[in-house]
Amino acid sequence: MIIHVDPKFSRTSARSDFHVPLRSGTDIAFMGGMIHYILTKNKYFKEYVNDYTNASFIVNDRYSFNNGLFTGYNPKTKIYNKKDWQFELDEKGQVKKDPTLKHPRCVMQLLRRHYSRYDLKKVSDITGVSQDILLKVYEAYAATGKPDKAGTILYALGWTQHTVGVQNIRTSGIVQLLLGNAGIAGGGINALRGEPNVQGTSDHAILYNILPGYLPIPRANMPTLADYNNLSTPVSNEPESVNWWQNRPKYMVSLLKAYFGYAATQENDFGYGWLPKADVAKSEHDGDYSYLYLYDRMARGEMKGGSIWATNPAQSMPNTNKIRKALSTLDFIYFSEIHQNETTDFWHGPGMNPREIKTEVFLFPSCHRAEKEGSISNSGRWVLWHNQATSPRGDSKSMGQIMIEIMNAVIKLYEKEGGVHKEPIVNLNWYRKYDAEAVAKRINGYFTSGEKKGKQLSGLPDFAADGSTASLCWILAGSFTEEDGNKLKRRSLEQTPMQKKIGLFPNFSWAWPMNRRILYNRASVNKDGQPWDTSRAVIRWDGAKWEGDVPDGGQPPLSKAGGKSPFIMLKDGLGQLYGTGLVDGPLPEHYEPIETPVRNHGFSGQLSNPCAKIPHGEMDIVTPPADPKFPIVLTTYSLTEHWCGGSETRNVPSLLEAEPQLYVEMSHELAKEKGINNGDPVIVESARGRVEAVAMVTVRITPFKIQGKTVHLIGMPFAFGWTKKGIGDATNRLTLWAGDPNTSIPEYKACCVNVRKADKVTELV
Repeated sequence: MIIHVDPKFSRTSARSDFHVPLRSGTDIAFMGGMIHYILTKNKYFKEYVNDYTNASFIVNDRYSFNNGLFTGYNPKTKIYNKKDWQFELDEKGQVKKDPTLKHPRCVMQLLRRHYSRYDLKKVSDITGVSQDILLKVYEAYAATGKPDKAGTILYALGWTQHTVGVQNIRTSGIVQLLLGNAGIAGGGINALRGEPNVQGTSDHAILYNILPGYLPIPRANMPTLADYNNLSTPVSNEPESVNWWQNRPKYMVSLLKAYFGYAATQENDFGYGWLPKADVAKSEHDGDYSYLYLYDRMARGEMKGGSIWATNPAQSMPNTNKIRKALSTLDFIYFSEIHQNETTDFWHGPGMNPREIKTEVFLFPSCHRAEKEGSISNSGRWVLWHNQATSPRGDSKSMGQIMIEIMNAVIKLYEKEGGVHKEPIVNLNWYRKYDAEAVAKRINGYFTSGEKKGKQLSGLPDFAADGSTASLCWILAGSFTEEDGNKLKRRSLEQTPMQKKIGLFPNFSWAWPMNRRILYNRASVNKDGQPWDTSRAVIRWDGAKWEGDVPDGGQPPLSKAGGKSPFIMLKDGLGQLYGTGLVDGPLPEHYEPIETPVRNHGFSGQLSNPCAKIPHGEMDIVTPPADPKFPIVLTTYSLTEHWCGGSETRNVPSLLEAEPQLYVEMSHELAKEKGINNGDPVIVESARGRVEAVAMVTVRITPFKIQGKTVHLIGMPFAFGWTKKGIGDATNRLTLWAGDPNTSIPEYKACCVNVRKADKVTELV
């Protein structure tokens, strides 16, 4: 059975068993109702929950939840004191547990109490989904909480692009753990990426708050490598926990050796002092270098210059009017792009007078991905090699080569003229030219000393913290070895009989870590190492070793001598029904989007996420709850025909012909109310801007009944801008600057607008 949960009906909905339309921004209410159903109906997988989750852990007596807020909230800084959420420890430093799950402060009881408010009526009233449909969904999915059943949850940007985006995913994690769907064949939580290498870019630290391999970025309170290791390396006293992140010092030193080569020595902390240190978060924006605050600082004139590579923020970031203004405050900026777009050409876009723009703009022509070789990492962590199909056209070069040439010029300047903090520049273990396989070798890692000096690492056991190993991304160790060469190029379909049953192809490309295809796969077996479901076995303990997939940690099953818990990347080794790490609460709670059509959601008195990140510049206008001037919910989405923001695909004539211009989907009921016909040009307005679009009056969107009142929702793709356009500009002229407190990802999927029929098609400025 396929259940599709989406505010609008789409091609995916048409291929599903049934479609569940819910008001955008109410996912936690919907999923919280499912958790409530699973617990009250005793549908959870009891043996799995007892053995492999922290359901028995006892939380300290300082914890409380009252009227939408957890213990320890500081309204001035918008930050929680997470110490109030921690577990109670015994004299050995181990977590106190109640195997009966009856202690009033054990996780299972906290979970029951927290979601007891999420009954069918309340969930229906706020989501707009009927109680009948809710019950059908909950019954169908809860039926997977048995050893011989499996259920998977797939999500895309519709779940992440909210001010509760991370907690949206957390609710799915709780559901999957309750039902025993984590680590099994056909289970898990799977991200459907909007771009083919999102996994690879995050693996290699495109995000501001991590280093490659998901190592935390150094902060100002970590001046030495010892400080970094002490503050960022988890310590567990649980005897059955692997606590894999205890190896973090090995991975960090190896990264520094790869960065700085021979210049990184034990005497100089392996060059750790040369790394920039982010600020410590003392308020919602401290230490945040995401787009959300980067462009905020830029708009205030606090930045002199910058560079943008292969992205189009003047079209695809929220509140693009602010983005475009921010870019015009810079002294210089340089781009690397295959096509000109709304960002490269911002200086002569709508409302811009080139004579008044001081920014000096440089454009480096990048070649297409087909004109270079390299790798792409998909959502399954498969790292696949692609070959160069043809030579770069004209003067274009690969972005890797462009970056190498720029950096080599900078290094020469520092060597010749010196400069402030020159050490990280002149000591960089840099490249002479771009060679994708040479980079892949450095990513895998190599020995820097000893009898194996210069040889490739064979895998994770080789890492050391003494500087004898180097790796640009520890999670890919084993992908390019001395024995087998570049494993990313493998294309064999060879399988064992056990692997055939579940469609596992271990010899096709390579998956991190260590070619493991299903993460936490030791949760797919019972304490004795035997599969919950023998017809879909992922791994099996044969009495001496594991067979099947590469085991998630080679330790024996839990009941054997030396046996360990399966969730090896978590400090205590168990799946977290209750988590102490997120900044906005240990349990997901429904909060409304920052702009909402309701004044009270019915679960508590806290309307929106109290930790949400909201800049307060002059262009950061937010409408009050249930503002009659903007009563309609807008959600944005991608198109099959256009890739992300459309910079590339809008230059493909056949794709532009298929989807030529910006449109707005609306229900027949809303269209009638506004006097709009299908195909009419319309104006969509928010508190931040307005945009033209063509009306698509459709049954794919229907009105929602929210707390007894009709609430309309409209949908708009974000693939169009003012270049290569028919009618309209960027949909993101309407969206607002508000971010998830854990990731700062903007709330693209829910803001409040109004719509009216246009008198004529005009050029908006």
